[in-house]
Amino acid sequence: MLTAMSGVDPNDPGSLDLPVPDFTRQMAQHNHPPRIGLPREYFAETATAEVWAHTKQVAQRLADAGAEIVELSLPDTFASCHSAQRIVMHVECAAYHERFYRERADDYGPRIRSAIEMGLIMPASKYIQAQRLRRQFRDDMVDMVRQVDVVMTPATVSPAPKDLNTTGDAAFQVPWTSSGLPTVVVPSGLSELGLPMAVQFGALPYEEGKLLGAAQWCEQALGVSLCPPGYD
Repeated sequence: MLTAMSGVDPNDPGSLDLPVPDFTRQMAQHNHPPRIGLPREYFAETATAEVWAHTKQVAQRLADAGAEIVELSLPDTFASCHSAQRIVMHVECAAYHERFYRERADDYGPRIRSAIEMGLIMPASKYIQAQRLRRQFRDDMVDMVRQVDVVMTPATVSPAPKDLNTTGDAAFQVPWTSSGLPTVVVPSGLSELGLPMAVQFGALPYEEGKLLGAAQWCEQALGVSLCPPGYD
């Protein structure tokens, strides 16, 4: 699927005209014990106690299976990546929806309406500053990730939600979205309530094959079954 999705899109000005690699072959080449970076700042403080304890257990299990676990420090620009991402998201959301929103505002849900309205009143200077910070943050994240094969964090702040009112807090996806680095989520167990838990792996730009190979090895090493107790 990734191979089919990859490649230049002439309708997307941000699309890069790069050769599409053989991801299947690259996965096989990198399916071996990886060097895994584990940042503790922010994630240990933001995740629920259960999620962070689970993440540390996963790291230990991967180490026991042969992976090398390296503690990493987040770059200073990490502290501002969430606020910068919100500004960019609101402004670009407003730019895309502006005409339709003015004609059919009632068709939008409350969360999207709020984002559009915030974007419409955001000063241009704030948007430019946010984009500058994103570029610096991306460079800093690349420098951090270069120290390892992949970086591992919790996939979510808490276990899966109990109902369909929300898909959960996306706070742990923002750093990767903001920096543009590729990620993949690997199921890693069940919570005390039998709800899915997972860890997230990130890698350098254009190293999706390496990322997927490392994630495949980790998934095999964990051997996780997500079938809730009593439903085997």
